[in-house]
Formats: sequence, C-alpha cells, structure tokens
Amino acid sequence: MDLLSPILDVARCLWDSTAKRAVYIRELPENLNSLRTAMEELKNVYKDVNEKVDREEKLLLKKRTHVVDGWILSVEAMEKEVTDLLAKGDGEIQKKCFGTSCCPKNCRASYKIGKMVLRKMEDVALKKMEGSKFIVVAEPLPSPVVRERPLVKTVGLDSLFDHVCVQLQDEKVGSVGLYGMGGVGKTTLLTRINNEFLKSRDEFDAVIWVTVSRPAIVEKVQQVLLNKLEIPKDKWEGRSEDERKEEIFNVLKTKKFVLLLDDMWEPLDLFAVGIPPLNNGNKSKVVFTTRLSTVCLDMGAKGIEVNSLEWEEAFALFQKYVGEDTINSHPDIPELAEIVAKECAGLPLALITIGRAMAGTRTPVEWERKIKMLKNYPAKFPGMENHLFSRLAFSYDSLQDEATKSCFLYCSIFPEDYEIHCNELVQLWIGEGFLDESDDLKKARDAGEAIIESLYQACLLEINYPNYDYKEGLTKRVKMHDVIRDMALWLACQNGNKKQKRFVVVDEGKSVTSQEVEEWKGTQRISLVSLTFEEHIESPSFPDLQTLLLGNRRGLFSLPSGFFSYMPNLTVLDLGNHFELDGLPMEISKLVTLQYLNLSNTGIRKIPIELRNLKKLRILILNNMRRLQRIPSQIISGLSSLQLLSIMNCWQATKGDCRGLLEELQGLTFMTEVSISLCKSVLLPIQTLLDSQKLQRCLKHLKVEQCSDMNSLHLLFPYLEEVELSCCFKLKDVILLHSEKEAVHFTFPRDKYFNHLYRVTIHYCPNLIRLTCLIYAPNLKLLYISRCNYLEEVIQVEESRVSEIASNLSLFSRLRFLSLLSLPKLSSICGQSLLFPSLKLMHMSGCPNLRKLPFDSNFKVSEKLVGIIGEQEWWNQLEWEDQTITRQLTPYFMPSSCQPLSGNG
Repeated sequence: MDLLSPILDVARCLWDSTAKRAVYIRELPENLNSLRTAMEELKNVYKDVNEKVDREEKLLLKKRTHVVDGWILSVEAMEKEVTDLLAKGDGEIQKKCFGTSCCPKNCRASYKIGKMVLRKMEDVALKKMEGSKFIVVAEPLPSPVVRERPLVKTVGLDSLFDHVCVQLQDEKVGSVGLYGMGGVGKTTLLTRINNEFLKSRDEFDAVIWVTVSRPAIVEKVQQVLLNKLEIPKDKWEGRSEDERKEEIFNVLKTKKFVLLLDDMWEPLDLFAVGIPPLNNGNKSKVVFTTRLSTVCLDMGAKGIEVNSLEWEEAFALFQKYVGEDTINSHPDIPELAEIVAKECAGLPLALITIGRAMAGTRTPVEWERKIKMLKNYPAKFPGMENHLFSRLAFSYDSLQDEATKSCFLYCSIFPEDYEIHCNELVQLWIGEGFLDESDDLKKARDAGEAIIESLYQACLLEINYPNYDYKEGLTKRVKMHDVIRDMALWLACQNGNKKQKRFVVVDEGKSVTSQEVEEWKGTQRISLVSLTFEEHIESPSFPDLQTLLLGNRRGLFSLPSGFFSYMPNLTVLDLGNHFELDGLPMEISKLVTLQYLNLSNTGIRKIPIELRNLKKLRILILNNMRRLQRIPSQIISGLSSLQLLSIMNCWQATKGDCRGLLEELQGLTFMTEVSISLCKSVLLPIQTLLDSQKLQRCLKHLKVEQCSDMNSLHLLFPYLEEVELSCCFKLKDVILLHSEKEAVHFTFPRDKYFNHLYRVTIHYCPNLIRLTCLIYAPNLKLLYISRCNYLEEVIQVEESRVSEIASNLSLFSRLRFLSLLSLPKLSSICGQSLLFPSLKLMHMSGCPNLRKLPFDSNFKVSEKLVGIIGEQEWWNQLEWEDQTITRQLTPYFMPSSCQPLSGNG
C-alpha cells in the first residue's frame, strides 16, 4: 500500500485534470451560447453609455471622462475579440471524429477554445458591471480663451476697427470706450473685436464678454464673471459682494485678460467687481460700448466715437439687405433705392431695418409708395416702430429727468436737417417753462446749456460750429440726426405712456388743406415752416395749443383778422423770418398766457398798443426789424413780467434819443437781459444806461453805429457779453472808467469788470487809437477790428499797471478768433509776448506795418489752431524772435485767397 499511495495520488491528479479539460470540451457549445448572450447584454449597456455620452457632448458641450472613454474603447475591442472567439468555437464544434457525434477531432484545440470562452465570459460580465455603474459619463469642457459670437460680414467698420486694434496694442491704453448713438454699430464693432481674438488665442488667457445693460449692477456682472471663469459655486454662491470680489480678483490677477462690456449706460466700478487695476504689468484690457460719451470720461477710458456711415458705405449696406435681385429688377429702382437709403442718414440699424422691408419690392410704383410713407409717416413703415424706434428710445428713457426729456422732444419740432442756434433754443425752452430756474434767466441759461451738453453726450444731438463769421460771433448750433428726429416725433405724437403731448410738424415744401388743419384741433405744438395752403384757411381754433412756430413763410403779408382769437393757452409764438409780414392783428392782446414772442426779421412797421396787455410775456425778441418805427410809449412798461428784450438792428426804433424806451425798461421789476442797438445821436441814451445801476447789470449786448458825436465810450456794464462799434467817426478810445481814480460801482473788482465779455467787433472807427481796456476781458473769445486808420497798437503796455494786469489776467488766453483788417498804421498787437493757448484762427490783412507777432520762444501752437490767413508778402516779411516759431506756424499759414475752415469751437 505504501508503494501504491503515491501512484494513486498521481492517478487522481491526472484524472481531475483530465476531467476539467473534458468539461471545457464537453460544455463548449453551451458556453459559446452564454458568451454570445453576455456580449449582447454588454453591447446594450455600451449603447446606453455611448448615447448618453453623445447627448452630453453635443447638447451640453461636455467632454467624456477618461474612464468612460477607456471603457468604450475596451468594449469595442472586446466585441471584436468575442466575435473572433465565437467564430473559432463554432468552427471547432463542426469538426467531429468520423462516425461520432460528440467527439472533437482535435481535443487539444477544443480544450483551449473552451478555456478562452470561460475567461472571456468573466471579462464580459465585468465590463457589463462597470458600464452599469457609470453615473457621470462626461464633464463640462474648460472654457475656451474666447468664444466666437455670431457676426455677419460688416460694412464700413474697417478703418474704425483698425484704429481700435492699434489702441489695444498700445501699452499705455488700458481701457477703450466705444460711444455713439443707438443703432450706429457699436455692438457689431465689439463683436468683431471679440472674434478677432480667435486668431491669436495665445495672446490672452481669457477674453470675457459681459452684457451690462442698465442698471449696472455689480452683483450681476460678478455672477457672469464667476461662471465664465469656472470658479466653483461653493466658493461664491450665497457669499457677500466683497467675498465674490476677492474670488474674481484672485483668479484674474494671475491672468492676462480682455474684458468686453456691452451696453453700458453708467459708469461701473471695476474694482468693486473684482477687476485688477489695468497697468503695463498685466497688460490686460477693458473695452466697452455706451451711448454716453461721459461714461468714457468717468471710466478713465480712451473714448472713440462710432459715427454714422459715409454715403458709399451706407448705400452698400442698404443694397446688401435689399438684395441684388430686387435692385436689378427694374432700371428705375437703383435711383429710388438711393432716395430711400439717404433717408437713413448713414445709421446702420435704419439701413438694415428699411433694407429688409424693401427686399422683394420689385416695381417703381411700390418703391414710390413706400418712399412717401417713409417721409410722411415713418412710424408706419414696416419695422420702424418695433425694430428701430423702440431700440433708439432706450436713450430717451435713460435721460435724467422730465425737463431733459421735454427739451429733447422739443428739438424735433424744427425742420429736418435744421441747425438750431443754441441761444435761441434755450430761450424757447425758457419760454415753454421747461427749466425750473426760469425765474432767474442766468440760472435758466446755464441749465439749458447743461441740457444741450447732456443730450450731445447721449448722442441725441449733434453740435456744430459754423464757419468763422464775425457778424454771428461764436454761434454754437445743434441739429438732430434724421432718424433720431423721426423717433422723437414718434414719441411726442404717440398716445402711450411715454408722452401725452402731440406735435404737428410740417416741413418745408409741404402743402396743407383746410381739412388737415381741422384735424389739428387737439394739438399742443405746431411747427409750420415754408408752408403753403392749398385753399383759404379760416381763423383756426386751437384750444390746447401752447406753441406756434411759423418760420420762413414767404408771401405772408398779414395775419387774417381773428387769427389769435381762439388760442387761449398759447405760450410761445415765433413769427420770425416772415420778411413780408407788415403788421399784427389787434387780437394779439388776447394771448394772455403768452410768455415768448419773436418778431425778428419781419417787415412789421408798428407794434400795436394792445401788445401791452401781455402781462405774462417774459421774452420779447425784435431783432433786424428794419422797418419798425419807434415803439409807442407804455407798451414796454406794460409788460410787467418781461425779463428779456432784444432789439438789435432796428434802426428806426432806436435811432437817436431813445431814452424813453430805456426808462421804461428801467422800471420793469423782473428785467434781467437787454440787447440793444443805438444809432446816430447816442450820447444821451448811453448816459441813461450808465446812470442806471439796473440797466448796467441788465445790458448783455450793445451795438453803437453811425455815431459822429462821441469821442470816447465808457463801458460800466459788468455783465456785458458783446460789443459792436461801427462807423463811430470821432471815437478815439473805449475805456472802463472816466478816470484812473474813479471808483467802480458796487463790489466788482476792477480786473473783473469785463469778465463776461466774449465778443468785440469794431468796424470803421478811423480815429480809434487804443483798446487797452481789453486787458480787463479775460474771457474774450473773438476780436474783430477793421478800418481803424489810426490804431497803432491794440494793447499799449506802457500805460500804468497794464503789464501787471495783463499778466495777472492771462491776456487773450481764451481768444479763439482774431481778425485785424485794413489797419494801415498798426505796428503791434501787444508790446509783450502772448501765448494764445486757445487760438483757432488768425486773419491779418491790410496791416503792412505789422512786422512782428507777439510770440516768443515760450510760444506753443494751440491744438485748436486751424490757420493763419494773410497776404503772402506780409508773411514773408515777418520778423521772428525764434526761428522755431516760424517752423511751427508755417504749416498753418494760408494765403488770403484761402477760406477759413470750420470745426468745433
């Protein structure tokens, strides 16, 4: 037995091994079927996982995890392996020993396959279990450096885009503000800047776009940044503003970033948001868009204005949206398309909106019908109200108060492309009662100027300074962009909550029927410019009318009797520029609510005595009424509320002794501003002005001409703004005081007595020898002197204290325009050097003895300088203290044949 035990153990082991192998062979068919089934189950799990991965990658923009990706690849490889193994197993089963049904022909091969099948079944089961346990199959992608934003091909922005890119490359520029009116293309430009960074992803670590809108809420901007910077929510959700600020700051301080802020309506405190200071060290940038130029200043940004398109670019953009097929559908349509495109005045949003509306319009008749609608009823034109005006109106809604909104809408009452004199506009606003400070004209004017500036900064008004014209002085004008005006009229005329008032504006060249006039009964403001009536119009009845502007109507010889009988609430009446209008009806006395009356540039000869009944009249303007005779006594004194009277260039009315008129003005309690022309015998009227402390303070504009009895002119008028002297043949000097020892009235220091004087024009005063009094005019902006034959020096510094005072007051430091013409003896402007830091234009002609200009080595060319006009021979003979001055000024010299240029004043 001891010998048999080892033998039996070996036999038993051999048997067990043989039995196991026999099982592999015997159960091979069944195991193959089990493997086939298990693989099908794994494939179903694979499909579920794969579909979930595809869904999250495509819809949620996620990326599959590495584990899932490896599992999917391994299953795909396993499927191939199982398929091959099943094929081998099936093949092996088919091979049997001859005459048997179960004995494999090659036991060794069957054994190996059977063993592999069992192992593969275990692998398949494991993979199936792994796939069934996947909960997260994909993770969010890391944010790209820059996300592309939708953008169609831009038109007309190339040069501006290049300019912005240059600014962004400048290390000294940290932030750039793109400002301009609504619809001008600011967001489009910002989008193009965003997409440009796709070409240079490595230049910045992050390019982030935030739409700010209004109000600019720090928390809202922070949330956008926290999400885009992928800062985990548990670090900021539910935290304070300061804690969120720290999280943003700590991420961005390590990055070189570009922050793009769209639609800014007010300054945003970037530091409060968490934005690190922009400096040369981090080289990060901020670019934003706004409709308000003040936002650029408040944000310390480099402001770049986005303007309307030039004509060629505008028409190209319009044609793009109309479509080539439509433009070419009829030979007349290209010309009609130009008419439509010009109505958009280069505003891209208008060009796109109207271009889309005209697409498919293929007949000239349809084009003409839509052109008529666009010109007469723009709000009814397809897309204008919903897509254009409503978007532009955001600028109106953002205005600071109702007074500013009323003043803005009022500008639309003037004709299309009309340039409105700012001074006249503010006076109208005062007459309308828009300005809270209207009881104090100075404060009201300041408030009006501030509103004009705010509307300009909001890109709702355009400011223009005309060509230099000494007759108009420094006349600032404003105008409305055509589309902005259409939007304003839409706001003013709609019956919604925005504005209850209704305007009727009939532009030049239009004609009106009596039926249309009848429909105006409920109107509050009517503006009729160069209007013609198709038929006789009876005296109108306008019970709610507050404003009536009847400018530039030709052929209006007189107003029909009863014209003013049914306008009980009229506040503003402007009959200016009716050159043929020769009289006023007596029932003007019924306009008891009237506060503003302008009769300038009319042919009216007599002011009816009934005018004195206008007890609420505050502003009366009678300029350039050449036929106006002496104003009857008691008319002016009867206007008990009068604050402003302007009676310039009314030669018959103010010729000679007009002391009666001045005395009536002196007796008016509320009189604040007087502008008057005095003609011929002026000594007594001027003495009346000098003797009255009230009139001294009221006088704003004084013109004296055709005077042959005055040797010197004494100006004791502390609020005087403009002085004009013409044809004063004996005048030798204009002086501030009667003598050096004479005390000045009130508390005004002597060196402030011309503090408000900004314009002086002197023409044909042949005996004038000096104008040294101008040293007391530190705010002088325009000086025009011509045909003063004996004038040798404008400012004579050898006079006592002149040099000291001139130095203290920075003589001519604000002078913009200087014209010295036909002054044969003039040899010097001033005996000391002057800097002229504000000079825009110098015009010298007929001054052969003026060989030297008052410039020395300290002189620097003013940034505003446009040119120096004079004869070429005079320029060539000038003597210069420093040749550097010659080199600086020569590029600005223009021979007399050249015309002065226009520009911002």
